[in-house]
Amino acid sequence: MGILPEVKGPEDVKKLSAEECRTLAKEIRQTIVDTVSRQGGHLASNLGDVDLTIALHRAFSSPTDKLIFDVGHQIYAHKLLTGRQKQFETLRSYHGMSGFPCHEESEHDLFDTGHSSTSISMALGMARARDLAGENYHVVAVVGDGALTGGMCYEAMNDAGNGHTRLIVILNDNAMSISKNVGALSNYFKHLRASASWYGGKKRIRSRMEKIPLVGVPLAHAIESVKNMVKSVTTGGEMFEALGFRYLGPFDGHNIEEMTHVFEEAKQVDDTPLLIHVITKKGYGYDLAERQPEKFHGIAPFWVENGMKRKQSSKESAAQAGGKALVAMAAEDPRVVAVTAAMVDGTGLAEFAGYYPKRFFDVGIAEQHAVSMCAGLARGGYRPYFAVYSTFLQRAYDQIVHDVCLQNLPVCILSDHIGLVGDDGKTHHGVLSVPMLMSIPNLTLLAPRDTQQIRQAVRATLELNGPCVVQYPKEGIEPFAEGEPFKIGKWQTLVSGGDLVILTYGRMTLHALQASQLLEKEGIHVGVIDCCTLKPLDMDCLRELFARGAKLITIEEGEKIGGFGSEIARICVNEKVPEPAAIIGIENRFVAHGSVAQLLEECGLMPEQLAERIKEINQESNHAR
Repeated sequence: MGILPEVKGPEDVKKLSAEECRTLAKEIRQTIVDTVSRQGGHLASNLGDVDLTIALHRAFSSPTDKLIFDVGHQIYAHKLLTGRQKQFETLRSYHGMSGFPCHEESEHDLFDTGHSSTSISMALGMARARDLAGENYHVVAVVGDGALTGGMCYEAMNDAGNGHTRLIVILNDNAMSISKNVGALSNYFKHLRASASWYGGKKRIRSRMEKIPLVGVPLAHAIESVKNMVKSVTTGGEMFEALGFRYLGPFDGHNIEEMTHVFEEAKQVDDTPLLIHVITKKGYGYDLAERQPEKFHGIAPFWVENGMKRKQSSKESAAQAGGKALVAMAAEDPRVVAVTAAMVDGTGLAEFAGYYPKRFFDVGIAEQHAVSMCAGLARGGYRPYFAVYSTFLQRAYDQIVHDVCLQNLPVCILSDHIGLVGDDGKTHHGVLSVPMLMSIPNLTLLAPRDTQQIRQAVRATLELNGPCVVQYPKEGIEPFAEGEPFKIGKWQTLVSGGDLVILTYGRMTLHALQASQLLEKEGIHVGVIDCCTLKPLDMDCLRELFARGAKLITIEEGEKIGGFGSEIARICVNEKVPEPAAIIGIENRFVAHGSVAQLLEECGLMPEQLAERIKEINQESNHAR
């Protein structure tokens, strides 16, 4: 039957022999590969930290000891070892197990984490809470080397190192984030990985030395000095030591026995925070993932034998459409430059990077820095385009406001993964984009409906002399309606006339059009307007609708509070006309994970549901007459 099915919780891991632990690691990897091949998910990073996670649970006692995993791309083994093997079969499925840490799912998950570089701050807070309460347990943050390209890690380490809080940070170094790591810090880690491994049982050796009569104490001091000198020369951990951390490593993260020993020794240190540097290989144990870690970082269901996706799609993604537009623009305008935060392929910039490497900048997992750097590029006379997922753009809100929009600089942000993104769930949905951005002065906000309009919208941004965000969903939507060429500030009427008129944007334009067609079959004529420019609004179009007394219905795949519908209602108040008959969107809650279709249905945004809702509104309107 194997060892894994017998592991009901972390305490069972402690009972295993070294050989049984190695067998367990193989079984966990096979389970992860089999499950992700069916369900999709984050594969390469989760395969890389299996041995490390087993060692963690052998040395520490979760949930008494607090284990906090950064991002969650390395959480699958932890889930399998903490009583969730049966649930694991439902990974990332609707009402199934989350692909990230989830505090509602298990007491062994402390936080819901889908963004990078946060674990050290959270761990420091928990360690300080422990000390204030007079309690005694260990707090461990597991952070990837990619996450250390994010400045928040250093803010936390600088704070932790300033005191003597007992805290353990494990640096899981696999030389990758999502794309290959870049920058000076990546080069620093290469030096550390190449250095000799250094580790000493400091307290144990000193204690034994001091027991030697007469010469023991001075000899211990002398050896301590030599040891520190050797450590400085061989490890290169000075950066972490300068931040107030004791640095240990680097160690082989695939050696369970060594890792267990290291962690047991680390538990004895109580006067300073520790950083333990561990080397792992992304994709370890599955040859295809080892050779292509970027491809297997986050992957749709695939065939284990050859790594090919189970469902092949020839459709152009939204990100690819935006990226191709940038390539064409860069050929014509030498001012066009592109920026990514460690997501070259995911944001559609791989082609741009290949054609224009000197005009392409991967800044690592550092969205705040990316936005402010774009401000500098714009001030220097260039036209920067920062391609980023909407959920990660949230991290740079202050920089958008203060460094870009306040200065009215021509920075364009290509905001991908708008709306409901599906299996990645609540930490990755881009439903707050419009409320987040709508109120910022000087900012133009565009929301093209399909891949053709995305290309047109991205190209149109070169006409602007101020900041702009072009937002679009994860999936590419092929052109589905005839319309005028995209023009900033102008909406497009797709179905004219009707007492009831839908105002919508993005993917919901297709759903609104389909709902209108369903209603037409029942003799209910409903107009549809694609509001592809959310800011500025097309006031000429709105005033024409006001003048003829049209009843407006707004539909959006985003948060209703402060969203597009709220803005239309505000305009109605200002213009002294009736408010919209309905504002349809996502209620004020965090939506879980599932397929996009399942989540849209849960939120009442599928065409059939919209048609039924509009039919009710029409009946209520007729009764009111």
